[in-house]
Amino acid sequence: MAAKKQVLDRLLAKGALGIIRVRTAADLVQTVSALHTGGLSCVEITMTTPGALRAIEQATDKLDDVLLGAGTVLDGPTARQAILAGAQFLVTPTVAPDVIEMAHRYGVIVIPGAMTPTEILTAWETGADIVKVFPANILGPGYLKAVHGPLPQIPLAPTGGVTAANAGDFISAGAALVCAGGWLVDKRAVAEGQYKVLTERARKLVEAVEKAKAVMPKEQ
Repeated sequence: MAAKKQVLDRLLAKGALGIIRVRTAADLVQTVSALHTGGLSCVEITMTTPGALRAIEQATDKLDDVLLGAGTVLDGPTARQAILAGAQFLVTPTVAPDVIEMAHRYGVIVIPGAMTPTEILTAWETGADIVKVFPANILGPGYLKAVHGPLPQIPLAPTGGVTAANAGDFISAGAALVCAGGWLVDKRAVAEGQYKVLTERARKLVEAVEKAKAVMPKEQ
């Protein structure tokens, strides 16, 4: 498993994370592979998917250049199981102190979810490495920019409703990382085995992020 700093640096350098939430375990490894083919090398497999732990193990064995994490981690025991399965980062929907504690215990990146400025700061002070801002589709890039102003030290990752069309706007607003799920991993395409659709959407997402990052002012 890569060192914690290496994982964090890679997540922030790539700037895009794919969220996989599908109905069956059989779809998971193929979905990870399809996204990777499109250039998306940071992927989160949600724990709400049956067989998620085994999928993390299998994908780690088959795609060693993909950074794999576990999402929708709700408690400490689940966090530990995910880490032992090979997850290199954990994502939660809320500020979950026991998950953050477990991540720190094992030296793993943790990205808890928050919405309000108070929740975002609480997550950061509790030990978050990045804070997931959710639901981004409701809050919008303007909200992210407003929060980023007084809290520039906190890496923010908008999640929910992120697409190739708005990913650049979130990056320009100050996002350190954008997380795309429903649009990226189209359920109908997965059900029909049309994995090329996922590959193309991954390519568009990566291009949008890279384009936005390229015109961002350099830090002094």
